[in-house]
Amino acid sequence: MRPLTTLTGAATRPRRRAVASASVLLATLASTLVPAASSQAADTGVTVDFSATGGAPTYHASGTIYGMTPDGSLPQDHFYKDLKWHLMRAGGAQLNSGGYGTSLAAYQTRWNSTLAQYRRTAALGGTFVILPHDLWGADSTTSQAWPGDNGDWTKFDAFVDQLVGDVKANNMTVEWDLWNEPDNPPFWGRSQSQYLEMWKRFYQKVRAALPNALIVGPSTYQSPGGNASNWWNTYLDYVKANNVAPDIYSWHTLPGDPVSDASAVNSKLAARSMATSRPFQINEYANNNEQTPGRGAWYISRLERAGADGLRANWAMGSGLHDGEANLLTKNSAGQYLPLGEWFLYRYYGSQTGNIVKFIQGTGTDGLATKDNSARNAKILLGSNGNTGNVTVNLNRLDTTSVVENGQVRAVLQRISANGGGAVTGPVTVSDQTLTVSSNAASLTVPWTNASDAYTVTLLPPSNTTVSTVAVSENSGQCLDDTNLSTADGTQYQQYYCEGGYQQMLDFKPVSGKANTYTVVNELSGKCLDVAGGSTADDAAIIQYTCNSQPNQQFTLKPVTALGNSKDYQLVAVHSGKCVDVSNISTAPGAKIHQWTCDPASTLANKKNQIWRLQGMG
Repeated sequence: MRPLTTLTGAATRPRRRAVASASVLLATLASTLVPAASSQAADTGVTVDFSATGGAPTYHASGTIYGMTPDGSLPQDHFYKDLKWHLMRAGGAQLNSGGYGTSLAAYQTRWNSTLAQYRRTAALGGTFVILPHDLWGADSTTSQAWPGDNGDWTKFDAFVDQLVGDVKANNMTVEWDLWNEPDNPPFWGRSQSQYLEMWKRFYQKVRAALPNALIVGPSTYQSPGGNASNWWNTYLDYVKANNVAPDIYSWHTLPGDPVSDASAVNSKLAARSMATSRPFQINEYANNNEQTPGRGAWYISRLERAGADGLRANWAMGSGLHDGEANLLTKNSAGQYLPLGEWFLYRYYGSQTGNIVKFIQGTGTDGLATKDNSARNAKILLGSNGNTGNVTVNLNRLDTTSVVENGQVRAVLQRISANGGGAVTGPVTVSDQTLTVSSNAASLTVPWTNASDAYTVTLLPPSNTTVSTVAVSENSGQCLDDTNLSTADGTQYQQYYCEGGYQQMLDFKPVSGKANTYTVVNELSGKCLDVAGGSTADDAAIIQYTCNSQPNQQFTLKPVTALGNSKDYQLVAVHSGKCVDVSNISTAPGAKIHQWTCDPASTLANKKNQIWRLQGMG
């Protein structure tokens, strides 16, 4: 939802929002310096202390405001599941010219979409935060009366009864975000006192009908420690005096710093002897120009420090609001969803398991680090608040991890590109090196040249020589793909749009005693790339099959220099000497993959269906 005007002191710009629920974990482990305010170039350092551990990751930042189609059917499941996404905030905004404030029929259109999106969220295991202001129609694109105008609450009370009744009739469990941005005229065009009366009436009706429901608020547009400070003071005094305090305190960070905002709210609560143990939601974060991997990783880090759940703001309008997973995805001319760089950032965030460990930030640079001693990995997400330069990552107390072997640790540094806002096929490996550990410490340097990019560091034991990557056909620009996300033996591989899912992630595992030779394991199915039946004939299908270490599941990487890309290879089946090939030199999505006699180097520049770009190769 985009208001046409904003409050005094705020830049005029279009807007839409996000929500979540909260807990505290990293805040006790890390410093909370005020972030850099503007872009700058300065070499800096960050430090990870693996001995100081917190709880398991709960993925505070993995939520969105809207982003599903109105019927809740798209985007496909893996775009959500791969991120450990778990929060959705919606209420049918902009689907027609009004809501209940206009007519019951207009409300019904918005309600039908809200119900569909709720059901999809529940099916994905997520929590749904309902937006009554959108169901009323106050989404900045319509015109209707405001609740309580001229002291008349009749229609508003009927609206609340209708909404509560619909929620109960459909056995929905939702969080109630009673009204969005009451400090911003496009969303609340009346006085604060009228809003507070509305809040009390709404709160009491929900509490009476649904005693265990969680109530969220006040979801202010401005920072509780900044321009909205006095507004918050009045609000807190009122909810305390009337016993209508929310279960979850919420506000928006557009832009801002979740850490300093959370501190401001805690100070206000403590000054009033109000409970400071209630969770926080930054239920919209990241301005449109902040939705890049670098800035997104910084927000993830700050939300984790604040112990606050967050939902990415959604700046689209109309049908665009109800699609694209809140600007994590784009579409090509065929209507196919493709990930933006930030989608891969959230996928990496969702892969961080085990325990959060202490991360000491640097100049304009913050991050989130975990160690998983059972899985034998440690993972570090790095974000920029506008800073560039060489960032030294200091790795301390590595003796408390399971990744050190014989005084060494493997460090894989990858860049997640913003790509100018275009689709991205995946992270690119910058370096894959073995570091010497001295006094239980090591370090590496990130050459950060673009603040819009994010970086990740994955630490592994040196004996783990697996390389994880996608294989992109240089002929079509599409990815080697496990057809229909199958887990079955015998599924023939295809090329398909690079969707970023684990069905396209391949683990290249070196074969002992054979140089540059690998088994290739699909991360979704756990099965190996295989030449069907061990055939040596042209056109034999490339399938997936239970891994068995046979030669028809071994592939030698032959570097290709024809296109000038150091990550280009032919994949040569060991048993047949033939190449993994896109059938008929096709550029069509769904074209089948087979083996074929390898083309000579002299023809590869013009015949590229046997050239695969392996972005994970260092």
